Amino acid sequence: MKIIFNRQQILAAVSPLMIAASGKSTLSSIDGILIEAKHPDVCTFTSYDLEKGVKTTIETKVLEEGSYIINAQKFIGTMRVMDGDEVTFTVDNQLCATFTCGKSSHKMIAVPGSDFPELPLLESAKGFALPCGTLREMLSKVMYAMGVNDQRPILNGCSFEVSDNSITLVSCDGAKLAKSKLKTDLVNNNQDGTDLRFKFIVPVKTVNELYKLITGDAEKEVKIYMTRRHIIFHIENIVFFSRLIDGEYMDYDRIIIRQHKIYATFNRDAFLAALDRAALVTEERVAGSVRTHVKLQIEDNLLKIIANSSAGSTYDEIEIAHEGTDITIAFNNRFLIDSVRACEGDMVRLALSSPLASVNIEPVGDEKEGCEDIFMLLPVRIKE
Repeated sequence: MKIIFNRQQILAAVSPLMIAASGKSTLSSIDGILIEAKHPDVCTFTSYDLEKGVKTTIETKVLEEGSYIINAQKFIGTMRVMDGDEVTFTVDNQLCATFTCGKSSHKMIAVPGSDFPELPLLESAKGFALPCGTLREMLSKVMYAMGVNDQRPILNGCSFEVSDNSITLVSCDGAKLAKSKLKTDLVNNNQDGTDLRFKFIVPVKTVNELYKLITGDAEKEVKIYMTRRHIIFHIENIVFFSRLIDGEYMDYDRIIIRQHKIYATFNRDAFLAALDRAALVTEERVAGSVRTHVKLQIEDNLLKIIANSSAGSTYDEIEIAHEGTDITIAFNNRFLIDSVRACEGDMVRLALSSPLASVNIEPVGDEKEGCEDIFMLLPVRIKE
């Protein structure tokens, strides 16, 4: 195989492939990038760790066709340090890969492309599309609540529910829940013309990497296709695919309390600033101590934010609009900060019932049209 390409162009195009080439596997074929030069002036680069993968097509000058695997870390490292722009890459019959750029050259061992793991089917007749900016915004609201290594596999990811005129994303880790629903007309790519009716669960690692991939132009389109076990994202010239989590997501609407008795409405930024100051105490790690909670006292038209630990204490208060009785309740401060931060808007409302019942956190006043967001958080028990 012999190809010629632009070093900077290859660096930019190949960087996303590192998503599925962590370098932690003992199998060289999984730690590597499959480079296929089969068509005139076009090369396909693929990485795949058996759970998720990335495939991209790049324009190159193909002098000799071939298919070989190159260690991903070494490939990226070599591209970064080569002196010059035009790189000639060759692989001989002895599997010796040579990079030549200007007066510099570097050699490494290649692996036959036939050793690369078999890819899942990356074509489907069922799918939809939406703007990258819309998907990224919705993911930003629910990502923090996804489970990590939860004993219930369905919680280790994000639930998608898709219809012709709405998309709903939900995540939950047992202590916090985030739901973002948007009423919008999605692009129906079902080849049989049927309505969109999809429910699937995307793994947490896939969601995190997808969020990084859909940066840039918010108006560009991401096309999403489903097979029985995989999800495929088409983002410009990148194909990102992953296994889905097998199972049916929980009935989250059943556990969200809709009729609370106490309501507190206040400025979101002022509340977050107070919680950040409380974090100086709650996040302090002192030998022999455990992370402490933050206590909220709602009395009349004041919200008092209190945190105490062996490292110190903090106190803040902000004015609120209050309905219902007074209440004292406590939370894991980091969970509370993440939940409030995900709730966009100038004003936020807490809906409460008792010191041990879950709390709903919702934006107030300037919600986007067709957008329905709700963030639920369980309190911690206060020791008397």
